[in-house]
Amino acid sequence: MTTSNKPKAIVLTDGMLKDSDAKTAHGLIRGTERFEIVAVIDSAHAGKDAGEIIDGKHRDIPVFANVETAVETIQDIRCCITGIATIGGILPPHFIPIIESCIQQKMSIVNGLHEFLTNMPGLVHLAALHSVELIDVRKPKNKKDLHFWTGEIYKVTAPIIAVIGTDCALGKRTTCRMVRQACEEAGINAQMIYTGQTGWLQGGKYGFIFDSTLNDFISGELEHAIVNCREETNADVLLVEGQSALRNPSGPCGAELLVSGNAKHVILVHAPKRKYYEHIEAWGEIPSAATEIQLIKMYGSKVIALALNTEHCTGEEALQFQQQYEMELQIPVLLPLQQGVEKIIPVIKELIAAKAK
Repeated sequence: MTTSNKPKAIVLTDGMLKDSDAKTAHGLIRGTERFEIVAVIDSAHAGKDAGEIIDGKHRDIPVFANVETAVETIQDIRCCITGIATIGGILPPHFIPIIESCIQQKMSIVNGLHEFLTNMPGLVHLAALHSVELIDVRKPKNKKDLHFWTGEIYKVTAPIIAVIGTDCALGKRTTCRMVRQACEEAGINAQMIYTGQTGWLQGGKYGFIFDSTLNDFISGELEHAIVNCREETNADVLLVEGQSALRNPSGPCGAELLVSGNAKHVILVHAPKRKYYEHIEAWGEIPSAATEIQLIKMYGSKVIALALNTEHCTGEEALQFQQQYEMELQIPVLLPLQQGVEKIIPVIKELIAAKAK
């Protein structure tokens, strides 16, 4: 029997749970302070545990083939969350009848895609009929609520660490969240600034959604989130979730964190076996981690650790890559999913101590 006061939610990934496009679902399955995730809807993986599917860890989150089975099995499901982040934020057409079923079961729909449910008259009518909400997380803020960059960021004295990657869907948010949790366990007041819809879905209080913010205000929204967070929490260290990659041609991103966010320290996430950006040959080869570290240095920031996404690696290969990069780069190399991220804690403690002098 659960004692959680968080609303019970199911996550919709139908057919995509194992794909990198289901990274929103993966994050929610690993943990969220905003919802209690009780099931996943995915006809391709029904009958299994969602945690075991994504990383081999049992989390007591069953996968059901359809909404009706979930409702028959679990009481008081309040929300359905679209658990995917597709290229372009497009809602797969076959999701719509499943969403309609959720609405008919009196669930509100929480949608993190660029394609807004509130722009679909049929769903709007159905939601009104059943007295539930359609919540489009990525809907842009009103201009009156946006902030322009001011320079206030330079008054933040706590270390600011950006967690950026050499490509999309590498685990930047997961690594950032794990570092925050490891800091808390070590008695460090670490706060995370989210920059994507999943960060909000996981309960993030400080941040904004980067790719739905008008370009003129991205720097200001980033600065506002960091400054507010520091003022309200007196954080020892601020961790900023990155998006995309500095040199990903489909959406270069990261310079804002280093320049406008004044993040002078970086945890870089890299997949040793991923050759092309988002696995698409036409988009070009991903440069080496060493050259990315050099590029970051040219921005005036320092990479303090490398975190490895070990997709397509055996356990032995993951350890070999870890040893190889530690010898080559002379910085800590983390295997977040296999070993955790505690190896970075002494480095963070040194940064905090240096700032305090």
